Amino acid sequence: MKSIYPDIATLLLELEAELRLMQLWQDEKPTAEALASTEPFCVDTLTLPQWLQFVFLPRMSQLVEAELPLPGECGIAPMAEEFFRGSALPFAGLVAKLGEIDQRLARG
Repeated sequence: MKSIYPDIATLLLELEAELRLMQLWQDEKPTAEALASTEPFCVDTLTLPQWLQFVFLPRMSQLVEAELPLPGECGIAPMAEEFFRGSALPFAGLVAKLGEIDQRLARG
């Protein structure tokens, strides 16, 4: 069976590229308090793009680098669809990339 880690590593790099392309990448890190949220996706303190950049990408990268168990299910694409609903931003590429990550994690 092919290892999932190279696939996820590639998808994470592509996700970062998509966030940068959409100009959603931030230079300044949110406060420690904002990052310490206990709510799913830090919905009470961060936007979805901030959560992707400052929480999801670093955590997933750590798991991939150490070849630790990855989540079997993320469900981030539906969250992104809801977040960007009614937005003027062209978000289809970002949602599609998140869908690819969701699907690859589900396949194991």
